[in-house]
Amino acid sequence: MTLPSAGRPQPGAALLVAPGPGLPRGLRIDAGELTERFSRSSGPGGQGVNTTDSRVELEFDPSTSAAVATLPDEVRERLLARLRPHLVGGRLLVVASEHRAQRQNRIAARRRLVTLLREAAAPEPPPRRATRPTLGSRRRRLEDKKRRGQVKAGRRSSGDA
Repeated sequence: MTLPSAGRPQPGAALLVAPGPGLPRGLRIDAGELTERFSRSSGPGGQGVNTTDSRVELEFDPSTSAAVATLPDEVRERLLARLRPHLVGGRLLVVASEHRAQRQNRIAARRRLVTLLREAAAPEPPPRRATRPTLGSRRRRLEDKKRRGQVKAGRRSSGDA
């Protein structure tokens, strides 16, 4: 089952995470697994600043999610381990309040959740293989050191004065 690429997350709909590293078939999180709460946001808003519930808190429980349960064991364990520092009471909480419109904040929160899930599912990059500096880079380094030493030597007083 391949999922269509997640373009613009639609508020209130299922959340689609596009295929990528660690998620070769992507991920589809049903709308019922996501909880949205709205509250008044701080910051600019003009006359509507005290009346509009534009701040969005998006909650997701990855440990009980049916979508996460379909992932291979290795990917699921990696995802849950990497999300652990972000969990509040066992649930992933994403907050968006940078926009004045509630809809834009809902979309921003869903985008953040997708980003967190994609980064958590991605495999570790291969370890860096240590290499020795090239002969040219060593020569350039020594020439720069000599040049810098000459500049500093030119600043010293000769002691004649």
